[in-house]
Amino acid sequence: MFRRIGNAVVRHPVWTIVAWLIAAVAIVATAPSLPSNSDESSFLPKSYESIKAADLQERAFPSAFTPSAIALYQRTDGGKLTAADKQDIARIASELGKKHIDQVQKVVPGLPSKDGRYDLTLVQMDSKNAGQPKQADAAKVLREDVKDLAKGTHLDVKLGGSAAQVLDQQDSSQRGQALIGIGTFLIILVTLLIIFRAPILAILPLVLIGLVSAVANGLIAYATKLFDLQANSSISSILIVVLFGVGTDYFLFLMFRYRERLRAGDEPKQAMVNAVDRVGEAIASAAGAVIIAFLALVLSTLGFLKQMGPALAIAVAATLVAGLTLIPAVVSLIGPKVFWPSKSWQREPENARFAALGRGVQRRPALTAAVSGLVLVALSLGTLGFNATFDLAAGSMPKTKESMVVQDEMQKAYSAGAAAPTDVYLSSTDGKPLDKAAFDTYARKLGAVDGVASARMTQVNKGGTTADFTVTLKYEASTDKAIDVVGEVRDVAHSDAPGGTEAVVGGMSSIYKDIKTAVNHDYRTVFPVAALLIMVILGLLLRSVVAPWYLMASVGLGFGATLGATVWIFQEGQGHSGLMFMLPVIMYLFVVAIGTDYNILMIARLREEAREGREPREAAGMALRHAGPTVAAAGFILAATFATMMLAGNALLTEMGFAVSFGIAVAAFVMAMFFTPSLTALIGHAAWWPGHGDRAQGAPVGAGSPDAGSVPGQNRDTVAPDPSGRRG
Repeated sequence: MFRRIGNAVVRHPVWTIVAWLIAAVAIVATAPSLPSNSDESSFLPKSYESIKAADLQERAFPSAFTPSAIALYQRTDGGKLTAADKQDIARIASELGKKHIDQVQKVVPGLPSKDGRYDLTLVQMDSKNAGQPKQADAAKVLREDVKDLAKGTHLDVKLGGSAAQVLDQQDSSQRGQALIGIGTFLIILVTLLIIFRAPILAILPLVLIGLVSAVANGLIAYATKLFDLQANSSISSILIVVLFGVGTDYFLFLMFRYRERLRAGDEPKQAMVNAVDRVGEAIASAAGAVIIAFLALVLSTLGFLKQMGPALAIAVAATLVAGLTLIPAVVSLIGPKVFWPSKSWQREPENARFAALGRGVQRRPALTAAVSGLVLVALSLGTLGFNATFDLAAGSMPKTKESMVVQDEMQKAYSAGAAAPTDVYLSSTDGKPLDKAAFDTYARKLGAVDGVASARMTQVNKGGTTADFTVTLKYEASTDKAIDVVGEVRDVAHSDAPGGTEAVVGGMSSIYKDIKTAVNHDYRTVFPVAALLIMVILGLLLRSVVAPWYLMASVGLGFGATLGATVWIFQEGQGHSGLMFMLPVIMYLFVVAIGTDYNILMIARLREEAREGREPREAAGMALRHAGPTVAAAGFILAATFATMMLAGNALLTEMGFAVSFGIAVAAFVMAMFFTPSLTALIGHAAWWPGHGDRAQGAPVGAGSPDAGSVPGQNRDTVAPDPSGRRG
């Protein structure tokens, strides 16, 4: 199949390129805009209690006041607010309400802090658009207006709350995307210049992947609209890295093999056909593993991950198609001039370092496997200290953003949970009005829960069938303590509900509690499904039952080592209370799926060397010698591009950037280069059971091998039969 693809593309390179350009223009011109949602509650399905509570609140208290923005006032000198200051605050709130800003429904005064140094203005917005760009726009206007109204006073005013957080997230995301894009571009450009010393080869993947990126983003927008998926601003940053990082990997896989075939004496166009034939299966299998792993995210209960899975799968699928069609077409059209002005492509280097590493693995496979395995196990011990945090807003922007400053100052000035109280909604089950005489007792029981600062009944709906009890926790909504306390509040709310009533608990801590439950579900579901499907792909590629088991075991160790190192760096080293809750899921998929790419490339090369008649140990050494440079270059570029996510300036992308880049480095430089080939050498022919994928098929050892010192003029792919028996 891959030889046929190579032949078709190389024979018609212009038509292939034109087809891509037409598809790109059509998709980009007609694709819908990609929406963005930063509302944490939108990530959860309707079956969770916090979402049931939110739905009940909308039905029972449609006009209930829930602030979307909070203006926090304090004196510029830090002193207590004076009577004149309070008059200015009342005036600002009144004038703000008269402006009739879009999305703003009500502006009311808040309560002063106990120490008299802070006061609030609370702004209610349309709840239907919570987390949407519309509210970010409204927050921007509010922030400007409230600061203008405070000019000439002794007040310093800052705007916080959920709408302001959406605005600050957008600003942070745009800045982060710009830095990530520039960093990724420079890393790929400089690294390819160093590897090939050819400007055309350095620029070419950036141009081609840029075209693929436009197509992929259009297809993702179509899929998001078609399947009504949630979108999040962080996905755009991840997409940049996936497209350019994975795309460059496949570009390198192909170009290293194309260069080998030219050195073996192939005519340029035939060299590209042979390169696609030789490496196409490895690229397709690697991409298939990544796509399958990403698609496993549709099993997640979180809307954020449900959308990320198909989006990333579409991006990788588009990159795969480009790697087998667009890139070969363009390179075959340019020919060997793509390597200009370098002449090094004409002769095979000795690869002294990789040859030495290969000889080391060949001579001492047991020692190599033991040392590399122990390194992975030692790093994996850090996973024992893993703790998850659930504050997406704080995780997706720097602490210096205005909304984050407001959140921190409110925790100091008021009860830590005052900014996001918990609501217990008590409803009659028979439709009759509630017995108000039971309210005080119920509120006292809620308030008696350890960790609750106060609990009181605040409102009853018009029919008297639902009452809202506001429970203020002693802890900030996203902390582990608040999540534990809200679990106890739920227990009391359910068990002590008066006869004929039922209770549901809402609010941010309740949402985080449900997110934690959902993530634990995903750990139990997504991880094993993704692993099983990747093993199936490995089994089909290698025609083996044995090899997929130890390959996945090695990748699992790589995942543990990566999570352990991330815990040590961020929790132990930098004092973070925990890592972002979705990090293990994302890291598992990136490290397991993309890390498998390098295992696939190395094991496929090892099989190819074995089919030349080499014994397992010699085949492992030769595979490392010849595939090592490709894995090293691809692993370095991909790890470095993911590391650019650390430039975004927020905890989520910083942790994600470090974890994934470290995991890919482990996959490339520990697993693929040492652990996997040494294990394969030790297991020997049994690694390929029940098939005989490593057995030579009628060719003497080393005969005509393009990778074992072929001389110019030899062209095994066009003159001698292929010892692998493969012709597509």
